[in-house]
Amino acid sequence: MSKKFDPRKNYLETKKAAGYVPRNAATQQTYDNIGFMSGLEVHQQLKTREKLFCHCPAGVYQKPDVFDAEVIRHMRPTLSELGEYDGTALMEFKTRKEIIYRLKNETTCTYEVDDTPPFPLNREALEIAIEISLLSKLNIVGEVHITRKQYLDGSIPTGFQRTAIIGVEGEIPLKNKTVRLIQLSLEEDSCREVSDIGHTRIYRTDRLGMPLIETVTYPDMVNPDEVKEACDYIRFLNRSTGKVRTGIGAGRQDVNVSCRGGSRVEIKGVAHTRWIPELTHNECFRQWSLLLLRDRLNADAGDVKNWKISHTTLDFHDFNFGFAPLRQAKDLKQPIAAINLPGFKGALSHFTQPGKMFANEIMERLKVIACLEMPNMCHSEEFEPAINEKDWETIRKKLGSGENDAQIIIWGPQDDIPTALETIEERCIMAFAGIPNETRKSFENGTTIFERVLPGADRMYPDTDSAPIPLEDETIARLGSNLPQEVIERYRIMKEWGIPEDTYTYIFKKDLFPLIEKIIGELEYKPAFVGTLFGHKLKYIEGHYKPSAEFSYKIVYGLLKFIKDKGLTPELAWLMLPHVYEHPKLDFDSVLTSIKFKKVSKEQLLGSVPFLKSKFAEIQHGFKETNERDWIMGQLRKMAIGNIELTDLAAKL
Repeated sequence: MSKKFDPRKNYLETKKAAGYVPRNAATQQTYDNIGFMSGLEVHQQLKTREKLFCHCPAGVYQKPDVFDAEVIRHMRPTLSELGEYDGTALMEFKTRKEIIYRLKNETTCTYEVDDTPPFPLNREALEIAIEISLLSKLNIVGEVHITRKQYLDGSIPTGFQRTAIIGVEGEIPLKNKTVRLIQLSLEEDSCREVSDIGHTRIYRTDRLGMPLIETVTYPDMVNPDEVKEACDYIRFLNRSTGKVRTGIGAGRQDVNVSCRGGSRVEIKGVAHTRWIPELTHNECFRQWSLLLLRDRLNADAGDVKNWKISHTTLDFHDFNFGFAPLRQAKDLKQPIAAINLPGFKGALSHFTQPGKMFANEIMERLKVIACLEMPNMCHSEEFEPAINEKDWETIRKKLGSGENDAQIIIWGPQDDIPTALETIEERCIMAFAGIPNETRKSFENGTTIFERVLPGADRMYPDTDSAPIPLEDETIARLGSNLPQEVIERYRIMKEWGIPEDTYTYIFKKDLFPLIEKIIGELEYKPAFVGTLFGHKLKYIEGHYKPSAEFSYKIVYGLLKFIKDKGLTPELAWLMLPHVYEHPKLDFDSVLTSIKFKKVSKEQLLGSVPFLKSKFAEIQHGFKETNERDWIMGQLRKMAIGNIELTDLAAKL
């Protein structure tokens, strides 16, 4: 009698075999061992008045349930000039999705729904893209050619995105290396997804067509922290112009990851750069683990050319199913199918990501391609079995399963079952080859799920509706004559100023360096004080207070000028800033009143020291000179702030 298979033990053993360690325990040697390699595609919306190829306003957004009309479309594949179908197009066609676009008259016109040819390329957007290309040390093209890039998930109603390369072969400096840039493109943004349930996907079109730049790097990053550093640098460089949009969704990045012997996988639409290290760490190990599974399957599961699944339909009443989704399937009169996977024992519980196994790879594709909402399957290697062992034994007999086989049960609408069976077999066959080329959706916990098949290399072709745009040398020279300082130069300056490094990310993210430089230069405040006021105090305030009106960072300049003109000391800004942030329209004198500030001379303050010394003598225990000074400092601190610098007061004491 064979020993009972333990899926949890198998999961842990395969995790160990892959050499997986948490990111905080990983070293460069860890990533060198598995051949970590990563590149970026960083997208940033440009701050223009109009969209890229029409005159609709850019930056006007609608709520998901606010719209004037709906347009319904179905995506269908067509043959290329070579008589071939695109793999992504075929996958999307299998889903039988109905795409619904919610339109608002204010933000959408006939161009967006492909009923009108494009207007000339937005010149404002083009000039911003050239400026950012110059900052990125890219070589500007002599002539801008607009092309069409296939977009087959329905997020662009036309099925393609108009895009143009502006600069090629540049570089960005990181702390310890230089990362090469492939290109910067100017393109139109896609729709925002409202929902994707079953066979219906809904989009809103307010963002559609907004100008967007895409900066693409070579795969020069060799560890997760380098990927984040490079992404941050590109984002900070873009923001340094003051000509890009900020806020949720204005900047997004796709992260390409591979391991030694693997293939490129694209993690799509990463919303926050802080997610990048965990995502890239886990994705590289997912691929490495899939390569180990590949080797095991090729050794134990037979020749892939002859490999195929078998399946049978189950009668609910023949089993003691207590699993709620199966009972619901019975009530809906949906078929329940059992599938046998020859030689796959141990594969379904094979580690892929923290908390995930190979079975999840199949579940995710069933959701995306067959449109079976999760939970959409049970399998024979679950940690907490949804089906009892007696029923599994009966199912194995019906399937004629061998000892080294694995089993899956699926359910759903009759029309979706053939696609589901095909999807399961297809993903299992892919496991024999290793790592499928695909795009994956990211989550904050550092894991990913399957999103769609990676588009083919031939997805771009010329746009015959748009004429080439020649770029004159004079235009490029004009745009390059007034560029902001490089981010790396600003970094060096702040380091020389003694501004704490833990403030840099906030300062660059908010593009506050020019304002800080102005305050230091014109108001003569100490750089470390100004940097800390922004990077520590204001950052904290933004996370804990809510302004009653729009707050502009320029108000801080006015606040510090007010303090200087009144002859008050800088520390008073720490007390005033929370009130100024909460009530941006309040005048500074009123803020002083609200914090109960009183003007006191240095002589008055120091004149109270003898009394405080005598008071301390009455209450002190275990006298030390520092104890007396600290106690007196504490008594005078509140009154001293704004009237005398605390360092001066401490020195006097």
